[in-house]
Amino acid sequence: MPDQMTTTADSATTDTAVRSMRVLLAGPRGFCAGVDRAIRVVEEAIRRYGAPVYVRHEIVHNRTVVETLEEQGAIFVEELDEVPADGHVVFSAHGVPKTVPAEAERRNLLYLDATCPLVSKVHREAERHYADGGPDSRHILMIGHAGHPEVVGTMGQLPAGAVTLINDADEARSVQPADPSRLAFITQTTLSVDDTAEIVSILRERFPQIEGPKREDICYATTNRQEAVKAIAPESDLVIVIGSPNSSNSQRLREVAERSGAKRALLVPRLNALDWAVLEGVDTLGITAGASAPESLVQEMVVALSKRFDLQIEERTVKEENVTFRLPAPLG
Repeated sequence: MPDQMTTTADSATTDTAVRSMRVLLAGPRGFCAGVDRAIRVVEEAIRRYGAPVYVRHEIVHNRTVVETLEEQGAIFVEELDEVPADGHVVFSAHGVPKTVPAEAERRNLLYLDATCPLVSKVHREAERHYADGGPDSRHILMIGHAGHPEVVGTMGQLPAGAVTLINDADEARSVQPADPSRLAFITQTTLSVDDTAEIVSILRERFPQIEGPKREDICYATTNRQEAVKAIAPESDLVIVIGSPNSSNSQRLREVAERSGAKRALLVPRLNALDWAVLEGVDTLGITAGASAPESLVQEMVVALSKRFDLQIEERTVKEENVTFRLPAPLG
């Protein structure tokens, strides 16, 4: 059974009757170890080398995090040609194609790789299956979403044509590899656990000799946050997922909430994007946050809710997390 902690928030300060609302806070939620590490890489780089420090792409998919780092001296760029010759640059947590560090080395840029270690693990799996294109090489099917930075980075670990992207179950049913007996699959780390299981099942049925990862590619944080949402969704009239629209793991949390019994589920970047009208008729509200959303955004929303409703808050924790990752060697 999930752990439960019940508290009562301060009621609103108006003299009119205040409607009660039950709030279920999913746990775990918010930052994962990979996101925390990536943010610390940028902060430590600024401390050590001084501002500005350049960051290729959003370090994580959250505008609040990006804006906070910008205030400290980070400059976010899309490509390395925006970094001056003497600049320090950090690669985002999503990972980058091999061409990116190669270009940084060609330009003699000092770079730090903030790729999540669990994403790096998928990169190594891809390389192992490819085996330098030799006789033991397998063609790789990557389960993921086209255009996502993690997918771009992972596919960019190998030569063009070595990886075929599988976006959904329909593509898993229709893909026609050149040699069905020499296949392997890997996955993006932030996918829906249930959707991915369906796709893997289709691939294994179609290609019995396909090789998969020794351990699940979908990261522990993605799995835990989806399980936490499943625990609160059946009791919720509405589930609010705090996270950015371009955050894959946040989008998946919204989908999981809808599929797991919530009457409605919304993705809200932060409090100022919330339309209070959506809370009309909501007696039980579920709240979670994607792995790239800081806990401060959750608390900001709870405080604002407490000014409008008499809250009964329940923490629902399905699993405790104690994972940490070391900083890369130059900063460790």
